[in-house]
This record gives sequence, structure tokens and C-alpha cells, in this order.
Amino acid sequence: MKNITITLDEQAAAWARVQAAERNMSLSRYLGEMLHGKMRHSREYEEAYKAFLAEKPVRLKGPGERYLTREEVNDRAALRRR
Repeated sequence: MKNITITLDEQAAAWARVQAAERNMSLSRYLGEMLHGKMRHSREYEEAYKAFLAEKPVRLKGPGERYLTREEVNDRAALRRR
């Protein structure tokens, strides 16, 4: 564990103290867990984004075919028939 000093304005500090108290946590632990969650979310987003970019593009139409019209794309009844 690493000890650090942070500076917060009064409003942010008061909010953080209330949030920590509602969870029966110290302010230090609450802020540490909040930062850890942000870090994990960021890492998961990066991994998902890289996986998305690694996928091959999907063909929307074959050679000689036309694209669907807006009406055809949004025709719910036709989707249910398939």
C-alpha cells in the first residue's frame, strides 16, 4: 500500500466523507476502492474495444445485391416471420 496526500475542495471532501460513512468505510478506503473500480472499468473497456477492432467486418450485402431500405430494416413484422 502506498500513502498519498490529495487535495479536495470542501464540497467534494464533504460528499466523499458522507459516501464513506454510509458504507461504514474510512475515507481513505472509500477513495481507494472508487479509484480501483475506475481503473478496472477502464481496463475492461480497453480490452473490449481491442476485441471489437480485432473482429472482421460483416458484409451487409453480397455482390450485385442492394442495401435494405430504412422501411425494410425497421419492418418488425417481417423480422417475426423469419
